[in-house]
Amino acid sequence: MFDATEQINAVQRKVGSRTLEAGEARVTTISQTYQATAEDLWDACTSVERIPRWFLPISGDLRLGGTYQLQGNAHGTVDSCEPPHRFTATWEMGGEVSWIEVRVTPVGDERARLDLDHIAHVDQDRWAQFGPGAVGVGWDLGLLGLASHLAADGSGITPEQGAEWTASAEGRRAMELSSQLWCEASIAAGTDADEAKAAAERTTAFYTGNPAA
Repeated sequence: MFDATEQINAVQRKVGSRTLEAGEARVTTISQTYQATAEDLWDACTSVERIPRWFLPISGDLRLGGTYQLQGNAHGTVDSCEPPHRFTATWEMGGEVSWIEVRVTPVGDERARLDLDHIAHVDQDRWAQFGPGAVGVGWDLGLLGLASHLAADGSGITPEQGAEWTASAEGRRAMELSSQLWCEASIAAGTDADEAKAAAERTTAFYTGNPAA
């Protein structure tokens, strides 16, 4: 039986930075190890047929130099591709450009680890307002879909159930937990605890629709 709370707790989170040509960028990293081969995990994350089964409908040419469009969400260009280990792409949305780097690493014969970096130039005011959870909670929901897709017993939450599930009590609890854990990752990265908690409360309110205190 799929347990969303257990899934949120199975994810590792890290907040850092990276120096790009345009200056210092913030890096939000989310990672998880799955009971799947590296080849199967890579295929789940790069196949135009499989991505809609756990994330969003996607169109485009998923190859080096190709472009993609996630329905109602981001679009971008595939900047590098080293199957079945790593790809990078732009993540363009709302007139802003950030980047994603996805790495797949074998862990034994039948397990593999996914690491996803979301790299973005974020001004200090926006970071202070929402912190890493602004994108982190969204990626947690994405990995929840991926874990559902890879679940051996066929249980989990499908994209078709996503909107109803996120509006449910279970969905709100999962998003609250995700926001709390991103808060802890932010504090571990050096953010003042009170500031991180205030940002997490605003992020939680944004995702759940419950006003922050």
